Amino acid sequence: MSEDPAHFRAGAGYALAAFGFWGFVPAYYKLLDGVLPVDVLAHRIVWTVVIGALLLSWRRDWGRLVPVLRSPRTLATLLLTALLVSTNWLVFIYAVDTDRVLDSSLGYYINPLVNVLFGMTLLGERLNRARIIAVVLAALGTINLAFSMGRLPWIALVLAFSFGLYGLLRKRMEVPVLGGLFVETAFLFPLALGAILWLGAHDQGAFLTQGSGISWLLVAGGPVTMLPLLWFTQAARRLPLTVLGLFQYLGPTLSFLLAVFVYDEAFTRAHAITFGCIWTGLAIFSADSFRQSRRIRRLGLPRS
Repeated sequence: MSEDPAHFRAGAGYALAAFGFWGFVPAYYKLLDGVLPVDVLAHRIVWTVVIGALLLSWRRDWGRLVPVLRSPRTLATLLLTALLVSTNWLVFIYAVDTDRVLDSSLGYYINPLVNVLFGMTLLGERLNRARIIAVVLAALGTINLAFSMGRLPWIALVLAFSFGLYGLLRKRMEVPVLGGLFVETAFLFPLALGAILWLGAHDQGAFLTQGSGISWLLVAGGPVTMLPLLWFTQAARRLPLTVLGLFQYLGPTLSFLLAVFVYDEAFTRAHAITFGCIWTGLAIFSADSFRQSRRIRRLGLPRS
C-alpha cells in the first residue's frame, strides 16, 4: 500500500464517494415509493447486468472471467452469493418502501460485528477481550430492541447477516469485483426479466406505465449499484483496511440521519439504548482494530 499523501487523499475521496452514496441511497428508493419492491429489485438486477456488460467491454475485462466460468465450484458459490445479495437488496428496498430506514441503518451498523462473529464461529479466529465486549454490546442492544418492540428487528438482522455472509464468501474467492457482480446478477437475470414481463402483463409493472421519470429511475438501478462499487474498489486499493473500515460507518450514519430528521421515523428510548450499545461496541472495535494495525506496522508483521 502506497504511503504517498496524494494516493491516500485519492483513496479517501473514493471512500467518501462510495460510502456517502450508499448512505443517501434511501433517497433514491423513496422516489420509487409507488413501485412494488419486487419490481424495483427485478429492474436493479436487469440493468446491473446491462451496465456490467458495458463496463466489462469498455475495460476489456471479459478475459478475466474465463477462469471463473470454467470452475463449477466458483460458479456454485457465486450462485449462493447471488441469492444472498438479492435477498439483501430486496429487504433493503422493502425497508425504505415501508418507512423503516432506521432499521436498515441499524443492520449496517451491526454488520461489522457480525463479521467478527463469523470470524470466530466459521473461521476459528480467536477474539480478544475488546472484540468480545463489542459483540456482546451489539447482542444486548438487539435484544433490548426486540423486547421493547415485542418482536425481533428482522430487517436489521437479515441485512446484517446476509451481507456479512455474502462478504465472507466473496472474500474467500479470487474473483474480480466487477466480474463477480456481473456473474451473480446474470444468474438472476432470467428470473428478473420474467418478473418484469409478468408484472407488466398483469398491470402491476411500473416500467413505461407510470411515466418517463419512473422508467428512467428504474433504469438508474444499474448505475446506482455499479458506481459506488467501483469507487469502493478504488478506495480499497489506496487505503489501509483499518482506515477503510472507519469510513464504512459513514453510510449507516447518513441513513440514520435521513430516517430521523428527513423521513420523521420514530426514534424511541428503546432505539436510543440499542444504538447506544452498538455505537459503543463499534467504538471499542474500531479502537482495537486501529491498535492492532499500528502494532502490525511497528513489528513489520504480515497482514491477514
